[in-house]
Amino acid sequence: MATTRMCVLFVVLSTTLSEDFKLKYKAANKPVRLFTEEELKRHDGREEGQPLYMAVKGVVFDVTKGKEFYGKDAPYNALVGKDSTRAVAKMSLDPADLTSDVTGLTEEQLESLESVFEGTYKTKYPIVGYTASRILTADGSPDRDFKPEDQPHFQIKDEF
Repeated sequence: MATTRMCVLFVVLSTTLSEDFKLKYKAANKPVRLFTEEELKRHDGREEGQPLYMAVKGVVFDVTKGKEFYGKDAPYNALVGKDSTRAVAKMSLDPADLTSDVTGLTEEQLESLESVFEGTYKTKYPIVGYTASRILTADGSPDRDFKPEDQPHFQIKDEF
């Protein structure tokens, strides 16, 4: 009798826990993709109805749900349609900082970048892809330092 109760309890707990796990770790609806600079630029808020995309550290986020911040004529619209890594690190909207180049940033700026990348963008906005410059070198060959397994939402079987 006690064994039967334990088995029933185990089955109920297993089912409940597996349902919780399924809800928390749902697979992405669409696979992520590779964006060229030109493709990313099309999502800068100029065209009505297009999603708003911005990249930080080569990861492209859909920031459409924050259109009051990133949409056309919004305060941070300068950041969308491009990789704005340097601007995010420096908390800057200077056109010279609207680039993926992190050369010369201070340790404090790099820490700020990581904090905003992890704490804001990765937690608030869906990842829709990666910039070509994150995966490829300037001549178009694969970047040997790029490690797919270290990238958020990047699954080799889904990507290539």
